[in-house]
Amino acid sequence: MIIRELEKRIEEKLFRGKSIILVGARQVGKTTLLNEVLNRREEKTLRLNLDEADVREIMNHPTLEELKRIIADNKIVLLDEAQRAVDIGLTLKRIHDNFSDIQVLVTGSSSLDLRSIINEPMTGRKWEYTMYPIATSELVTTYGLLATKQMLENRLVYGSYPDVLNHQSDAKETLMNLTGSYLYKDILEIDGIRKPSIIEKLLVALALQIGGEVSYNELAQTVGTDSKTVEKYIDLLEKCYVVFRLKAFSRNLRNELRKSKKIYFHDNGVRNAILQNFAPLALRNDVGALWENFFISERFKYNHYHGRYAHSYFWRTKAQQEIDYIEECDGSFLAFEMKWNPKKEKTTIPVAFTNAYPVQSKAIVTPDNYLDFLV
Repeated sequence: MIIRELEKRIEEKLFRGKSIILVGARQVGKTTLLNEVLNRREEKTLRLNLDEADVREIMNHPTLEELKRIIADNKIVLLDEAQRAVDIGLTLKRIHDNFSDIQVLVTGSSSLDLRSIINEPMTGRKWEYTMYPIATSELVTTYGLLATKQMLENRLVYGSYPDVLNHQSDAKETLMNLTGSYLYKDILEIDGIRKPSIIEKLLVALALQIGGEVSYNELAQTVGTDSKTVEKYIDLLEKCYVVFRLKAFSRNLRNELRKSKKIYFHDNGVRNAILQNFAPLALRNDVGALWENFFISERFKYNHYHGRYAHSYFWRTKAQQEIDYIEECDGSFLAFEMKWNPKKEKTTIPVAFTNAYPVQSKAIVTPDNYLDFLV
């Protein structure tokens, strides 16, 4: 069992007067984590999976009396995929306000649905966390530094979903099933989404452009739609934890690019499954892009799990000076350049940036030193 970063934090928050909300993509291990925590508790627990139609029907806007019968003498209530129930935010509020001795735990795989439903009624009543595929720090805690380093090339190709790491022989099949069903499940059930073929084409286009600046207009021409639809679908993919956007940083210098954006995948394996390309690194021409996507996504996990509230950007000027990844935290900056093979490509952090902004540290991230920034 891989030890997850959020496990201890969630344990510490139990029975402290608030519901615990755990969101993240399907199959990242949310339910496994909560069950691991709850299995060590002595309190009687009610587990409800709202992906099941009969359970969902029971939890669709129940009355207070119905909730009393559902909860009965349980002290812990776990609601899986809570966004699937009607008015779940009001139901959670009703439980919180009327069952003061009950600990509620909630999972959801679509921040679009769950957060919009629960944010207002649950204001001040919840702890909320996001869970990602397995983080580098979690592997180090479980297996040690050497074993984690030995997994690197495999993770660049197959990613870090729990089932992939735990069952390497089935990695391709697991990823193809994941991208073929779960990846689109939440998106396609949202009202107004009627063209799954466009989402599939868009994902392929994004997978081919990781590490590069993207244009909604160019993507629209590629997939056969308009730029507003592309922006809407990317927003949905982001809220379902498939991709995330990185904005260009611009504040002082005249020639800085201001409106550019890059889009990365939360998991390399999902990206490669979309392209149906699991070739080993020695046979690939996209190793640099995979390395960049891997490190930035891992850094996102690191910051979230360690409570670092950093703004993330890339930086580029019209003169083609650039920095792959920048974090702004408490008024100072960390600057990173990612190089898979630094011997082939000499690189430095541009002086124009370090002269213009208060840079706390700068680093060229390679396979030799990447653990220094993720553990």
